Amino acid sequence: MVFDCHSDLFTDVTVKMLKGEKDIIKNHYLDELKNANLIGGIYVIWIDPPYDKCPQKRVKQVVECLTEEINSNSDIIKQIKQFSDFEVALKQDKLSVLVGMEGISYIGEDVDMLHYFYDVVGARHASLTWNEQNALATGVGGDPLRGLTDSGKNAVRKLEELKMIVDVSHANEKSFWDIMNIATKPVIASHSNVKALSDHRRNLTDNQIKAIAESGGIIGINGYRDFVDYKNCQRADVGDLVNHIDYMADLVGIDHISCGFDFSGFIDQDCLSAFLEDTSNPNVLGLKEFKDTPNLIKELQKRGYTQDEIEKIGYKNAFRVIQQVL
Repeated sequence: MVFDCHSDLFTDVTVKMLKGEKDIIKNHYLDELKNANLIGGIYVIWIDPPYDKCPQKRVKQVVECLTEEINSNSDIIKQIKQFSDFEVALKQDKLSVLVGMEGISYIGEDVDMLHYFYDVVGARHASLTWNEQNALATGVGGDPLRGLTDSGKNAVRKLEELKMIVDVSHANEKSFWDIMNIATKPVIASHSNVKALSDHRRNLTDNQIKAIAESGGIIGINGYRDFVDYKNCQRADVGDLVNHIDYMADLVGIDHISCGFDFSGFIDQDCLSAFLEDTSNPNVLGLKEFKDTPNLIKELQKRGYTQDEIEKIGYKNAFRVIQQVL
């Protein structure tokens, strides 16, 4: 089984639903997810470019669409609001969907709005920023000397108070350390890789990886080819991605590694062009679509990882952190 700590599938749900489609996951992705043994993941609310120019409007659309998708497909989807929901989902062979928020620019400085997303939307995860600099924090595209604002620090405290997972992926290094200095519970980087192996601004330094591990948290390995091998991105494959797992396992141990594939083949190319030069499928060879997930398992087996270690990377480590936080 594999639990994906970062999926933008609700972006495609929104795009297709606004064009009149319904039951998007069931009609387009369910068979592929099941065949790949992907049992679910953190499915995020992401304000996709160019809608990031008006995030308040877009977030309403995404929330309406994901709510309709979940409510209309209760036969195949179980929304995860407490850890025991996983047991229900597995017994009923349903997709485990934990609603997350990839950046919360749309709340401005109104930290109390997080109550709405927790109580009404059922979100259980959030990062403060995507790549942007906002009223709370600074993403990797912002001022490197700017970190969290006072409102951002309050947001971290509010997320912990609500028992929501705090995610540092996309935060710049100053924001990262500001978050780590406040957080008292396990923190995750849902979809980030090792900077020592690929010098991309979205990847983590050794010290950052160690800090996440010391918090009890996890790093979800990301399948974006630039994050896997920045210098040779066109040739990067699933084997190169497992090099990042090897590195982290040596650095902090197997208990702090998870999966955050960031599959993006379904994302509109106009959207991808806002942050990528090459808008063809940005994931590595051998792990471009949901159906390719077994290739990662095969590579881990080939490297000599035990079944227990593979299960920890696949889902057990993520489940542990989710249980601790929720």
